[in-house]
Amino acid sequence: MAYTMDSLKDKIYEMYPEIKQHGIALFIEFDSNKNAYIVKLNKSEQELTTHLEKKDADDCMNNIKCVYLGVQIGQFIKNFEARK
Repeated sequence: MAYTMDSLKDKIYEMYPEIKQHGIALFIEFDSNKNAYIVKLNKSEQELTTHLEKKDADDCMNNIKCVYLGVQIGQFIKNFEARK
């Protein structure tokens, strides 16, 4: 399945609107050695870096939520809110 980095980012924002709602910056890059996307979430001085496997990214583009990514996003938001 072919898609751009921007379209994957847009799809993640669409599936997980809480990213924008909490003012979290999302960065994605592809690591060809791992055949996975590196997903970084930033807010203030906090950062979470996680991997999104190529198959999970493909599923995401097919409107199948990535459970692992969703858990990571939820945990980042919870941790950020706890440190306010």
